Parts: sequence; C-alpha cells; structure tokens
Amino acid sequence: MQRLQVLTWHTHGSYLYYLSHAPHDFHVLSRPGRPPGYGGRCGHHPWGDNVHDLPAAEARARRFDCILFQDDQQWERDQYELLSPAQRALPRIYLEHDPPLAHPTETRHPVDDPNVLLVHVTPYNALMWNSGRTPTRVIEHGVAPPPGVTWQGDLPRGLVVSNNLARRGRRMGPDLLLAARRQLPLDLVGMAAHELDGLGEVEHAQLFGFAARYRFLFSPIRYSSLGLSVIEALMIGMPVVALATTEMATVIDNGVSGFSDTRLDVLCQHMQALLRDPALARAVGERGRQRARERFSIERFSRDWDAALRHVTDGPLHPVRHTHTGSPHETT
Repeated sequence: MQRLQVLTWHTHGSYLYYLSHAPHDFHVLSRPGRPPGYGGRCGHHPWGDNVHDLPAAEARARRFDCILFQDDQQWERDQYELLSPAQRALPRIYLEHDPPLAHPTETRHPVDDPNVLLVHVTPYNALMWNSGRTPTRVIEHGVAPPPGVTWQGDLPRGLVVSNNLARRGRRMGPDLLLAARRQLPLDLVGMAAHELDGLGEVEHAQLFGFAARYRFLFSPIRYSSLGLSVIEALMIGMPVVALATTEMATVIDNGVSGFSDTRLDVLCQHMQALLRDPALARAVGERGRQRARERFSIERFSRDWDAALRHVTDGPLHPVRHTHTGSPHETT
C-alpha cells in the first residue's frame, strides 16, 4: 500500500520515535535553534529513514497526505501561519497527549470539528475529555525496548524517571518523591533532575540499560497520561510502584504485576519489600512484563496508527465503535 506523507511536530521525542515505527513518512517541523516543539529530526533517538527534518518556512511548498497536530499552539496558530489553505483542508488528526487539566470532567477539547480525528493515548483520557462532536479514537502506547536489554535489579535502589520534575507542580508529584526519599534510596533522572538533587539526564537510547540495574521504578505522578517510562520499565521486567490514579489503575494489578495504591505510606512499604526481597521483585517484574507485552507492543501500536492514518485519508470520517483494549476506540 502507498506510504503516506505526514506532517507533524516534535512534541514528545520518545513518542515521535515510537510513532515512526508506523509504515509512513513523517515530516517534522523545525526552526532555527530547534526550540521546544520545533526540533525536527533531532536528539539521540535512532531515527529511521522515514523521519524527515522540515524547516517550518518550507512547509507550504511541500505535498502531504495528512496533518498530525500534537498541541494547542499547533492547532490554534501554526496551521494558519505555516500552512496554505489547501494544506489546511487536508485530512487532519489531533493527537491529545494529556488528560484535561482545567477540570477533569467539564473541559471541552479545543478541537471542535467533525472532519478531524481526535486521538487519545489512553481510554481514561478519552473518558474525561468532553470531545463534543469531534470523532475520537484511542491508540494506546507502544514501546520497543532495545534488543537484549532485560531487568537485572542488582542495585538495591529505586529509580524515578521524569523531566523537569521540580517545575511541574503537584500534579507530577515532586513532593511525593521528596517524602519517599526520606525513607528510601531513590534516584531521579531526567531533564533538570539536579534541581531535586537527581543524577541528571540519561539519553533515551541508554535509559533502558541504565534502569535495568535498579530494583524498581517509582512513579510519583498524581494526574497525567500513562508515562512512557512506566511502560518501558514494565517491558524489560522491571517492577513498577505507582499511584493508582488515571490509566495506571488498569495497568497494574496490585501485588501481581506491580504495586499501586493511593496512599504513599503503603507504596513505601511495598518499595521496602522489593528492596528486601529480590525474588519478589523478579516475580512481580516478570508478570508486569507479560502484561505489558500483551498490551503495549510496538507491533500493535504501529498497526493502530496505520489504520488511523488510512482511515482519515480514505475519505470522510465515519465513526465506528471498538470495545476491546489495545485497538482503536472511535465514537461520535
């Protein structure tokens, strides 16, 4: 089948890397200096030949089959400043990475257009957003661990992976990390990790191997989409301890494939148990790995994105329903 030419933005580097596993060409907008959102083909990810750097000033002169928006600024400003009227009439997808932040249930999504497909990354996000008349679909994350990397857990410490954690407020849980760190040996990695006495940033290509030595991953996030770092940990057999909120409540079967609760003191007890008992950590991590591979395989993710892109480019949107997890869910 014909490869589609998709225009998009570098909003989340790891997500863009996994998205590029779909069998299409992605033209990623860049600006001089590569500011946030306009990085193009940049960073340390092993980009394939289907990811193309596209200076924003050249976008009007290119031919595309579909426009893939990934944040409000792109939708509200960039499409009018960077694209021609003919390009704005192309099939369009808006990829929503987050749950509603203004109000969890009453927030209207900024896209209100029956001719645009709104893609959510978790069923929870789709449930909470008021998407109005815009057709919606859920495409859950997919992750591709480097070959040969598996969890070892020989380092009796916990790991937190989060970018700019000190700047992002209670929603991302920096206070919970600090409280847990008073009781447990926890290391933080990510952009600006030093602001919370962390270790610094680890390149994505090295992160799997770096994390594999730690006994467990702790996610202190109160309210967000399902973080890729959690799925990446699960996929290599690393035990995960996380708050039982948002989509996480459906990913971890507490005490079976990980540990989840809404009480920090209980989570700290679970983390202490993992530090004391490597055999427990290995058993929990293996069950988490099996669940993750069933739900978050890169093959399923690639198929879902291929189906969504071909759906919007084949003609007018005709919403249908899908009911089982792991496949697109589309509603009016």
